Amino acid sequence: MIIGVCRVALRAEWVGSLKEKRTAVKSVVSRVSNKFNVSIAEIDNQDMHKDIAIGFACVTNEARHAQSVIQNVLAFIERNTDAVVVDTEIEIL
Repeated sequence: MIIGVCRVALRAEWVGSLKEKRTAVKSVVSRVSNKFNVSIAEIDNQDMHKDIAIGFACVTNEARHAQSVIQNVLAFIERNTDAVVVDTEIEIL
């Protein structure tokens, strides 16, 4: 069993309140969840309205497939949000 894990840090300069941030995060999380077979959630920075931290994971039987899924999800996130990807951390277990 191979587990692919990714932490994505995003910066949303246009967000002015925690309510706007929640709306943006929920939108990205639900779109990713509907398109890909991954577990995804906001994992950090809940009290900071411009910083978003999302984590997602997939389980597969090949490291190459886990890496491919992670890269596809990252590309999807970049295309489907106005927030800027600041940092990513990928780990294949």
